[in-house]
Amino acid sequence: MGCLVTRLLVLVIAFMDRIITNGKLSDYIPWSSALCKEDSDSLSGLGPKMNETVSMSETKRAARDFGGVYNQKPASVVYSESLDDIVRVVRKAASSDHLTVAARGNGHSTYGQAQALNGIVLDMSAMKGIAIQEEGVFPYVDVEAGALWIDVLRAALKVGLSPRSWTDYLFLSIGGTLSNAGISGQTFRFGPQISNVAQLEVVTGKGEVMTCSPQRHEELFYGVLGGLGQFGIISKARIVLQRAPDKTRWMRLVYSDFEDFRRDQELIISSPEHTTFDYMEGFAVVNSNDHVNGWPSIPLSPDVTFDSTLIPATAGPLLYFIEVAIYYNATQSMASLNKQTERKLASLNFIKGLSFSTDVTYVEFLNRVYREEIAARASGAWDAPHPWLNLFVPKSKIVEFNDKVLKEVLAYGIGGPLLVYPLLKNKWDSRMSTVVPDEDVFYLVGLLRSSRHGGPSVERLLEENDHILRICETSGMDIKQYLPHYKMDGEWRKHFGTTGWDRFKRRKERYDPLAILAPGQRIFSRS
Repeated sequence: MGCLVTRLLVLVIAFMDRIITNGKLSDYIPWSSALCKEDSDSLSGLGPKMNETVSMSETKRAARDFGGVYNQKPASVVYSESLDDIVRVVRKAASSDHLTVAARGNGHSTYGQAQALNGIVLDMSAMKGIAIQEEGVFPYVDVEAGALWIDVLRAALKVGLSPRSWTDYLFLSIGGTLSNAGISGQTFRFGPQISNVAQLEVVTGKGEVMTCSPQRHEELFYGVLGGLGQFGIISKARIVLQRAPDKTRWMRLVYSDFEDFRRDQELIISSPEHTTFDYMEGFAVVNSNDHVNGWPSIPLSPDVTFDSTLIPATAGPLLYFIEVAIYYNATQSMASLNKQTERKLASLNFIKGLSFSTDVTYVEFLNRVYREEIAARASGAWDAPHPWLNLFVPKSKIVEFNDKVLKEVLAYGIGGPLLVYPLLKNKWDSRMSTVVPDEDVFYLVGLLRSSRHGGPSVERLLEENDHILRICETSGMDIKQYLPHYKMDGEWRKHFGTTGWDRFKRRKERYDPLAILAPGQRIFSRS
């Protein structure tokens, strides 16, 4: 009941204070005064405060992440319950001679980015408040940085709303993905998650609390989005919402020819919104009966088999498939939906007879990776190291990348999902910190592999990643890493480019001059 009263007060205050400037949300719209904890479906218990003893198990947990490659033990772990807790931790580190601070969401980093060797790990998992603003031109959600995207989805759906842009996996924290970019199959339509944020509350490396947006403290706003945690700790974000559909038609279309695969994906992302799909991603699989990354992995239902006799004799060691989705409401007839589907598929050149389709709820579709997580946990693969490699490849180089990397290096053993799909540069704001190739269209290539029992060692996969990067370097492909991981200062400078590095460094000097924040990224060292 208390949360309902809070919501009513928030709506009244927001309505009275709403000011629209140039058709955008204004900074004069206040934060929701009380975020409703009841709106979160996955509250976790609180851990150590700053004056408590930290157990070995807590520091051990904070020294490990999903990647399982680095293990850097902090001196302390602090569970943040409020904005004040974040401020106290940052100011404590700033007043010391050596302490650093890393904010940790759900621990899904792959190369120790949320670790702090001998420093403080600020566990954000208790900060999960969510408040929905339904009325007005721009419905939005005010959400604390420790909340997970699955929490936001469930809360928003209660009032028929949903964020526009997603990650494939929903059990990631708000602060964590906004510090990188947050991409999935909706990115070609709405941009990454960082392009769908109206306002942020940030604690800088100086311990200052700043509310920022495109109209206020804009340099901090754009710097923090995709900023790898270098300029401030996000404590709260305002995320744009839209009306949510009820259901999803989920399809996979198989290709043997990379050129057809590439051309159809680029056709889909360049088509007008009313004629294209609501979601699209591309994948590569081995042309074999490999149960992890071969023919059996493509059908969407366990009772559907893959007819390998339909694969052309000219097919190479890899097959490709495009995964697309159409959102619809329960009131739409099946006849209408079927016609809509036929129109959207008519111009695509996939292998006839090798298309797979199923109808699921909107939540089931968005949360599709969770089913894979359950299976991976059961097999032990979830806890294995995950030395992932995510790259942005310019469109002009994607055919060469397919020939020199996918076909040669990975064709006979992928070891996990292999994403290959295009994105539009005009959906990204160049003022943000995330770096993308300088072409109108570029591809995400995601090697989401694990070093599972009986498979290749983590050392071998890391060596293979380095080999792939060397191929790109010697071939002049000018790729950019997404979720970047570098060891040398010169590599970071090259990643950002001269102008971008100067801007990134200038922002660091302004907002975190002592280099306290996010030491696990290995970009700056505290002197």
